[in-house]
Formats: sequence, C-alpha cells, structure tokens
Amino acid sequence: MKLVLAPMEGLTDPLMRDLLTSVGHYDWCVTEFIRVTDSLLPEHVFYNFCPELHNGGKTKSGTPVHVQFLGNDANRLAQNAARVAELGAPAIDLNFGCPAKTVNRHRGGAVLLDEPEVIHSLVKAVRDAVPAHIPVSAKMRLGYLDENHTLDNAMAIESAGASWLTVHARTKSDGYKPPAYWEKLPAIQQAIKIPVIANGEIWTLEHAERCLEISGCADLMLGRGAVTRPDLVNRVRHRDDTRQFSWPQLVQLQLYFLEAASKTEQGLVGRYKQWLGMLTQGYTEAALLWNDIKKIRELDLLRAALEQQLTEK
Repeated sequence: MKLVLAPMEGLTDPLMRDLLTSVGHYDWCVTEFIRVTDSLLPEHVFYNFCPELHNGGKTKSGTPVHVQFLGNDANRLAQNAARVAELGAPAIDLNFGCPAKTVNRHRGGAVLLDEPEVIHSLVKAVRDAVPAHIPVSAKMRLGYLDENHTLDNAMAIESAGASWLTVHARTKSDGYKPPAYWEKLPAIQQAIKIPVIANGEIWTLEHAERCLEISGCADLMLGRGAVTRPDLVNRVRHRDDTRQFSWPQLVQLQLYFLEAASKTEQGLVGRYKQWLGMLTQGYTEAALLWNDIKKIRELDLLRAALEQQLTEK
C-alpha cells in the first residue's frame, strides 16, 4: 500500500512536509503547485517551493518530494518540468484539481477537466520532456461542474503516459464539502490500467479503511487528516497497532515547528496557530491550549506555553 502526503496550498509547505515525514512513514509527498504561465522560471523559484532539491529531492527524513506544476501551456510546462528534473526532482505531478476561483479563472487547475484533449496534451508534453526514469503523474477531481468527462480525463492522462493518477473524489463544485464520493472510483479503475490513488475526506483510520473498501483502491493520499492527526499515516499503515501519539509527543512536534528559521516571527506564529486550530479537531488538549494562546503573538511566549504543557504532564 502506498501512502502519500497531499499537496495543499498554504498548508503542506516545506516546514510541514519536514515535520510530518519526520514522524510518519510516507512513500512520497508532493509540493504545493508551482504556477507556470509564459516563461521558464528561474531556479530560485524551484528551490523556494522545493528546498528538498538541495537534499537529493528528499525531506530530511528521506521521503521523496515530487514537484507539482499547474498551468495550461504545454511547451512551458514541459520546459519547467525538464528543468526541475535536472535539479533533482524525483518525479513530476500535474495539478488538474485545484478549485480556487482565481486559478480556474486563469484556466488552470480543475477548470481544465472540461477539456480532456487539453489535459492529454499537457501530460504528454511533460512526459516527452522529462527523462524516462522520472515518473510523471497527475491529480484530478471527478470533474469541474459535473462528472461528464471523468472517464475521458482519466483515459487521457493514462494515454499521455502518466505512471499513476490521484483522484480527489469530488467535483470542483463540491469543493471540500463532505462527503467524498469514493464509490465513483471503481469505474475509473476499470477504465484505465495505471494505479489510481484515492484522496478526499480521510480524517481517521476508520475513514481510511472505508475508503479502501468502497473505492477498491490499494493506495491513499492523505491531506487535511494528516495535518490534523500527525500519527494517522502510521495508524493506517500499521492497522493492528492501536497506539496513538500522546499529547506530550505532539507538544514536542509543535516545539520543533516553532524552531523553524525560514519564516518571519509573525509568519511563523500565524502558521503555527493555523496548525493548532486544525489539531483541535483531533485532540481535546489542543482545544484547551488554543484558548490559552490564541492572543499570543510572540514566539518566546508560545514556546513557554508549550513547555508548560510538558511540565503539567
């Protein structure tokens, strides 16, 4: 079973990838999308989105990091994919799932799901430009406003040479509203021969088990559930092991998060509070801590509050 950490804009950035892969066994993770418009991007852009390129394309713990692109210009996508492959990216992923209005308005992400022939041309251009030993994959939703082209898109991606396909089991119109329609995935698997990775609404071990059963997929991509419960990936991988992270272990992870030096103090405080807010969905202790620190704006005071959590335990 392959378990993958999802690309999530503004959430699974390099810091979060480092943290989650340090405590969880992922087969690989994927960068936030790099937007390609009309140019070959300078190297510093690739390193900004994927600093792991300085480490052989892997996180500090050794998890491969696939580089994701979003765009609609086949030639420019191909050029940028070839360049980041030269820099050491272990694989390339193409985004056909982003539901953001700004992205869709500029003909990127999920809006392209109404144009299977365009999706084919984009995937093929990247596949042809990247060395054969480097996989090219794609991530899509069930559709844009409807599911009229679900199978057409899946077959277009396969015929263009993709090694696997990840499917977020909702349309763009569905957004992130529950449920995810895992029952729609078997038809996709029957239509193509490449592996299909299931994604969407996997928050707990029970959700993962149901998704595997209903979708028929062997592999899962974990998104917000992985951020909300950092031990989720290990619980899914080792389902007979009922141990969960203790709150002191999670406090240590939070302290590790606050040691990041690549963000401003204000930026790091904001990112930390975003994460703690998500942790409240999985841990009652996080909700209590949130009430204590929600007005704090200084890193030193946040660290002190977390260290106090350890002394109290």
